[in-house]
Amino acid sequence: MLTPQQAQDRAAALIDLARRAGADAADAVYAGGSSEGVSVRLGELEDIERSESEHLDLRVFVGRCSASIGSSDLSDAALTELAERAVAMARATPEDQYAGLAPQDRLASGPFVDLDIADATALSPQDLRERALAAEDAARAVAGVTNSEGGHASVARRVFALVTSHGFAGAYEGAMHGLSATVVAGEGSAMQRDYAWRSARHLADLPDPAEIGREAGERTVRRLNPGKLKSGPLPVVFDPRVGGSLVGHLTGAMSGSSIARRASFLLGKEGAQLFAPGIEIVDDPLRPRGLSSRAFDGEGLPTARTVLVADGKLGGWLMDSASARQLGLAPTGHAVRGHGGAPGVGTTNLHLSAGSATPAELMSDIKDGVYVMELIGHGVNGVTGDYSRGASGYRIVDGQLAGPVAEFTVAGNLLDMFAHLSVANDLEWYRSVNVPTIRVDGMTVAGD
Repeated sequence: MLTPQQAQDRAAALIDLARRAGADAADAVYAGGSSEGVSVRLGELEDIERSESEHLDLRVFVGRCSASIGSSDLSDAALTELAERAVAMARATPEDQYAGLAPQDRLASGPFVDLDIADATALSPQDLRERALAAEDAARAVAGVTNSEGGHASVARRVFALVTSHGFAGAYEGAMHGLSATVVAGEGSAMQRDYAWRSARHLADLPDPAEIGREAGERTVRRLNPGKLKSGPLPVVFDPRVGGSLVGHLTGAMSGSSIARRASFLLGKEGAQLFAPGIEIVDDPLRPRGLSSRAFDGEGLPTARTVLVADGKLGGWLMDSASARQLGLAPTGHAVRGHGGAPGVGTTNLHLSAGSATPAELMSDIKDGVYVMELIGHGVNGVTGDYSRGASGYRIVDGQLAGPVAEFTVAGNLLDMFAHLSVANDLEWYRSVNVPTIRVDGMTVAGD
């Protein structure tokens, strides 16, 4: 894997080759990574895995015609051939009036802010094994746990570089540490499974492995002997570990490309009061040590903290340059790059701001409801907003969590759900999408 400077230099060399081959404009993206993980099960080593990869992608423009191509061979000869093939492909493609690089006058410029995402802590396979064992041991020690699917500890590093032919060059390095445990409680057909995990940019920000293990074991045991729910309208409370998906459905529908295609349930809702007053949703790419922090986007535009929902009102759309041109608006710094192809749109460190009530207070007036711990399936229509997903969790009776329940469905329409959404004060910061406990009144529950 190259260093950030080496990656930037290699991408710049590819841009030069593309221009020599006849490209009017181009950008190049380097993505390299290495990871190491150790899995244990029932106190024994089960697997050690290590992977390394690097890839260089080139996008070229000949007029309004474009093509993308990539290679994991970074030799001079391979890149020369890559550039020539890309230009030949572009000349054979139809024109796209919206294609092109980001506006030059909006490009980010260095030096870029240090987001403290490149922890240099080194862990040996033995270190990772000990951490995985400690997590699994703590989970198995919880009374009622009968089996284990294992503990896992990992560390990964990534280098990303972007260079464009019209003046942008930037690169950064990041690290990620992970730890998880998954165990089983009960016997035979009554068995239940659950897990706990954490990931962090810095090892020091992870909880103690024993804490993660205990959480996994206790969650699993609480799920034993689930009952059934009666069908009907009920208040639904979403645990923070699943509630973030509701925010994800919102931001997916805010994509400029979806709006341009008229394929979003938010069409015509810009500036509308979607949520109750006081609800705020923020995307913050500059959060120090954030799991998705970045100083520039996938087109070389600067990133900034963006309030997507302010006092319950929806802000503007999330756009890369192509969708911005199609809508006659400005790009917002939310472009993301994968392997090959044009940029897409994505968010970084999202959070739904906390409310003032504790989780217990949020549920206190619920006579009969359900607390969702797990969501199953993908029954969400991004065009209509219709929502229907399988779930499991706990009954809420007279404001208190009661016994576990499973095999039910929660359904509604996202616009109605957003309008009836309220939040607790228990926001924590260890995911890419961080939310407090969420309550949604008036959903339809289908049980027995």
